[in-house]
Amino acid sequence: MSPSRLLSVWFGAGLLRPAPGTWGSLVAILMAWAIDRFLGFPVLVLATLAVTAAGFWACGRELAGRPGDDPSEIVIDEVAGQWLAFLFPAAGFWWRGWEGFLPWPAPLAAFLFFRLFDIWKPWAVGRADRRGDAAGVMLDDLWAGLYAGLAAIAAAGLYHIVLLGVLR
Repeated sequence: MSPSRLLSVWFGAGLLRPAPGTWGSLVAILMAWAIDRFLGFPVLVLATLAVTAAGFWACGRELAGRPGDDPSEIVIDEVAGQWLAFLFPAAGFWWRGWEGFLPWPAPLAAFLFFRLFDIWKPWAVGRADRRGDAAGVMLDDLWAGLYAGLAAIAAAGLYHIVLLGVLR
């Protein structure tokens, strides 16, 4: 298996069935959670940048000469988008000096919101998806990750304002 193929299927996660995008996202969120916990938030930022760059390279290689093709087994785009989504709650806890695993709702919210935006494809996500090129394969998931990260932060804020405010 070529390096671009190995990366594009994220070491085999994209070959899992059914729903390889969901499997790729699940593997990605668990990896992001572990990177954040054991190596720290700054390493997660660098890893996200690295996987994004690797994703553009791998998708470009794997989809060369295949315009409009977005094979379901290519999941490095889900990894990049999912890690971007995870950065938002991870940043919030990092700035507050959190040392442990992110509390359970944070990774779950990032995962669920990412899958929602990746499947629904609102606004810029759908626009990037319709590009029909290798960059579009990556960009739609990066947009979905951005939306998911913002939604996760908004949901956490709402939870703290509404639910905890009612309990006081």
